[in-house]
Amino acid sequence: MSRVARSAHAYSKAGGYVIMALQLGETAPDFEAETTEGPIRFHDWIGNSWAILFSHPKDFTPVCTTELGYMAKLKSEFDRRNTKIIGLSVDPVTDHKKWAADIQETQGTAPNYPLIGDTDLKISKAYGMLAMGTEGSSVGRTPADNQTVRNVFVIGPDKKVKLVIAYPMTTGRNFDEVLRVLDSLQLTAKHKVATPVNWRQGEDVIIAGSVSDDEARKAYPQGWKAPRPWYRIVPQPKA
Repeated sequence: MSRVARSAHAYSKAGGYVIMALQLGETAPDFEAETTEGPIRFHDWIGNSWAILFSHPKDFTPVCTTELGYMAKLKSEFDRRNTKIIGLSVDPVTDHKKWAADIQETQGTAPNYPLIGDTDLKISKAYGMLAMGTEGSSVGRTPADNQTVRNVFVIGPDKKVKLVIAYPMTTGRNFDEVLRVLDSLQLTAKHKVATPVNWRQGEDVIIAGSVSDDEARKAYPQGWKAPRPWYRIVPQPKA
């Protein structure tokens, strides 16, 4: 079993393989792969950026077609946040390139970011999207066979997994929400704050529970609103 595969496998008591999902805070498995923009080693490709890896069960599928096109339209927003985006589908890169033409025609924007070919399924298995005991390649597999390959992973510059979202095949992903969460992740990585429900860039935040009142007074000499002693609200810190 490869180093990539070992990072995310587990056995059931019956002796068979089970899916072992990545946990928040784990190091994202590194891998080498062919993409529509050439070969990459994933961690090297991320470099000092944030990264979003989003996966697809099959090429030429309608819901994924809309998602790939929308991500292309959002790329400039991710660029502004020092975030690279990369897609994955189990089919070969040659199919991805043909699919791109359909995406351009139907969505108005072709992918302007790399798409990984995962024909041997090793990345899908390493990331816990397919059971480690899955045999064979992408050949002959249907979208239903790969229906669990519908995840979004946000990975930090430290190569740790910061967010995992899994979607069913029949529900298109909300990448505006991914942008919102990314804003929160980047803010809270830099400042000792948390973001409340439905928070958006520029709105008030919450002082982290790990920060004492004495520490908070130094960071926020203007004070804070406190509906409860453990619930301290301040304006969003400046970037």
